[in-house]
Amino acid sequence: MTRNLIIFLSLFLLLQSAFCKTTEEEIKSGKIKEKLSELVIQTKVPGMIAAISSSKGVLAIGSSGIRKVGNKEKLTQHDLIHLGSCTKPMTALLLGTLVHEGKLSWKTRLIEALPEIKTSIHRRYHNVTLWELLTHRAGIAANAENWWKHGEVKLKKRRMLILQENLEKSSGIKHGSYHYSNMGYLIASCMAENITGTSWESLMKKRIFQPLGMSSAGFGPPGTTGKTDQPWGHSKPKKKWQPRQFDNAEALGPAGRVHCTIADWAKFIAIHLPSGKKIGLDRKTLDKLITPNGTYAGGWIVTKRPWGEGIVLTHTGSNTMWYAVVWIAPNVDRAFLVATNSRDKNSPQICDQVVGKLIEINQSN
Repeated sequence: MTRNLIIFLSLFLLLQSAFCKTTEEEIKSGKIKEKLSELVIQTKVPGMIAAISSSKGVLAIGSSGIRKVGNKEKLTQHDLIHLGSCTKPMTALLLGTLVHEGKLSWKTRLIEALPEIKTSIHRRYHNVTLWELLTHRAGIAANAENWWKHGEVKLKKRRMLILQENLEKSSGIKHGSYHYSNMGYLIASCMAENITGTSWESLMKKRIFQPLGMSSAGFGPPGTTGKTDQPWGHSKPKKKWQPRQFDNAEALGPAGRVHCTIADWAKFIAIHLPSGKKIGLDRKTLDKLITPNGTYAGGWIVTKRPWGEGIVLTHTGSNTMWYAVVWIAPNVDRAFLVATNSRDKNSPQICDQVVGKLIEINQSN
């Protein structure tokens, strides 16, 4: 009798705990959806998705709005979102896996990884290091003169041609000073492609997406061309939102072309949370990626916030038709993720409002 009573009480407490947990998640998810719905109505953005996550994955999530202006398909929490420059931390992590394996080092110079281009680029770039590229301190221009050039050649070769043509002359930017650079991430990816003989896209799939179980992750505009099976991006050239199923040039991929669900994005972010999956990387490599050279580390802006109880990581991303932002607080095992399938001058402020609400919801009982 006593034994049966103990079993019954144990099952009761287990079920009660699971019920309370589910209820808490549902309540917080409801609050997120409520805030997003309020903002979608107030600001007239097409749609928004937001989530709170931890090492274990998504804790609460909500969505509101539509996939495409002029279409009734609702934006859902399972839809793909475009990350823009939030791709950069992924590219930096990819390079980190090669450093961990000894194929590269943070101090590897450009001409060591790409010796064949030594005579075709300006000598001031010869000694630029991998870490300088990833932290935007290589003295490289922000963008290529033409990202769409050489579209007739294969992608790896295209990236190399763009690299060479844009490094023929000095940028005039001081080597060692901070200057945000998409070109820098193209160059870093060319180093990886040359060392491995594999495209950045294939390396991302094999070394990042597959090990983390990011089955939704891919490149370019989400969804099928011409259909609304996934959200469209939106820009506002005048006063009305214009749906656009378009993206950055393929050559720009390493700097900003990844899409995935917000739940899969949270899987990547968990790498920098206490008990997230580390895909075989050691603590030394992971710590390096979040050690800033100034305020920017390996794909992350590093700062401090009271609600994060110390160091926090952040990044934003936009291909001019989407906007995404993430804040990671390793000391409290939390991350706050927001995306909208639109971009205008108000997008950063709107998404920051949502981040503030997510932090508030997370701290509430």
